[in-house]
Amino acid sequence: MHYYRYSNAEVSCWYKYLLFSYNIVFWLAGVAFLAAGLWAWSEKGVLSDLTKVTGLHGLDPVVLVLVVGIVMFTLGFAGCVGALRENICLLKFFCGAIMFIFLLELAAAVLAFLFQDWVRDRVKEFFENNIKSYRDDIDLQNLIDSLQKINHCCGAQGPDDWDFNIYFNCSSESKSREKCGVPFSCCIPDPAQKVVNTQCGYDVRKKSKSEWENQIFVKGCILALEAWLPRNIYIVAGVFIAISLLQIFGIFLARTLISDIEAVKAGIAF
Repeated sequence: MHYYRYSNAEVSCWYKYLLFSYNIVFWLAGVAFLAAGLWAWSEKGVLSDLTKVTGLHGLDPVVLVLVVGIVMFTLGFAGCVGALRENICLLKFFCGAIMFIFLLELAAAVLAFLFQDWVRDRVKEFFENNIKSYRDDIDLQNLIDSLQKINHCCGAQGPDDWDFNIYFNCSSESKSREKCGVPFSCCIPDPAQKVVNTQCGYDVRKKSKSEWENQIFVKGCILALEAWLPRNIYIVAGVFIAISLLQIFGIFLARTLISDIEAVKAGIAF
């Protein structure tokens, strides 16, 4: 049996193990996201009754965590195994998926800039749908509370948006103690209080709107986010560029390794 070796072609160990190291980080991060998501679902009893996933009309943040985890785990696994085993199919899958995600991000950024009114309407609709489900899921509730506290805002366009929620609705049919109120995260914090007053928003919207400013945030979260973006445009742009460069670097490593493997195979065949 005779073996032929193409002397000028070899797989670079540098690119091989650099790509492996690049992907092991994403694989481990994917495992962490999946573990956190599954733990959160087990705490909420979703794993024992999967119909609860479709029962929530708003966004379950755990679903987002699991989706990110699955994507990172899959790509990290494909990249790690593809690099170690010099498997062209796995490397092409990894490279193509990263390229697709990069183009998707780029298209989303361009479309968001060109169709700002449409994006604003979709964000408003999304926020209102999640307001309706505020009390249905603890993770969604914590997400909205964090958003309102950090941005000093209340509701999508204002406090009256909390009428979309049956517990905070001002209708005469409501028997809720939170009727015509807002969540505590809408309240202006009192520096003198060390313990959070979760009832500070009770009956606030029964008062005249001129009195609201002394007790709660009156700016809607959409306006707050629109005001936040221009002030932090360099941070947002920096994060986007950093993520893009990481993706381009991964594509470069994968394509280089694929070229080396193909060159070696061509040399052997020769």
